[in-house]
Amino acid sequence: MDRKVEDRWVEETLHRGFRVRLTADRVLFDSETEHQRLIIFENADFGRVMMLDQIVQLTTKDEFIYHEMMSHVPLFAHGKARKALIVGGGDGGVLRECLRHPELKEVTLCEIDRGVIDLCRQHFPEVSAGAYDNPRTRIVIADGTRFVAETEDRFDVIMIDSTDPVGPGAVLFTREFYADCKRCLTPGGILVTQNGVPFFQPDELGNTAGRLRSLFADTAFYLAAVPTYYGGFMAFGWGSDSAAPRQAAAADIARRWQAAAIDTKYYTPELHLGCFALPRFVRRLMDPAA
Repeated sequence: MDRKVEDRWVEETLHRGFRVRLTADRVLFDSETEHQRLIIFENADFGRVMMLDQIVQLTTKDEFIYHEMMSHVPLFAHGKARKALIVGGGDGGVLRECLRHPELKEVTLCEIDRGVIDLCRQHFPEVSAGAYDNPRTRIVIADGTRFVAETEDRFDVIMIDSTDPVGPGAVLFTREFYADCKRCLTPGGILVTQNGVPFFQPDELGNTAGRLRSLFADTAFYLAAVPTYYGGFMAFGWGSDSAAPRQAAAADIARRWQAAAIDTKYYTPELHLGCFALPRFVRRLMDPAA
């Protein structure tokens, strides 16, 4: 499908009291997949845009920020990861960044909706950049909750590249799901979650903080500024059975980054250390006494 939109505007409806509209200069796809409504269009400022159920998921102009921060922060913090799991992430951006780490032997992508992968192959080839076909990639089309509950595989890093906690993505924010992820982690492993924009979604971060704290010895959040996700900083949740990865020395992070020789656009070792420093209102969402 390739057609003009009459009013040339597409509205995001994620937040109750706040709306954002983007001009749709050209609509490339607008239809229902098996699980959700998906629209892909071109916008003069953000490039090519993908929305699921009227929520912006991806733009080609700034996707690198989210994808680099979801992948490089836990992988460089771990330092010895060999196997990684991505739940969601059908656009292939986190997968692309993970595969830039030469020490990773296998990256499993578990995506519930084959249609998302197929459409992103067609309309966002620069985002996955060949990652789907990399020999170290294993693609599993399955419900992520069922996969982590049943698999016998173990992973050094698990990244939950989910949609927001509405519709199909809601189950990826439950304590039961996080507990199953913990079961799948190797000793010293790291879980990272997508946790929305704290300014507009404070309950999402607060609820996740409590659930992670009940399961992991070390829990935290870190931030990244992604223009697409309106309302300020984007938050990522963090859980591990050890504080050592999160507290890795600056020299160790810099050495690992230099050894990997990854030409990042957003991530730097200095930013890695600083992104865990939280504004006080965010700290208080984690702990009202902070």
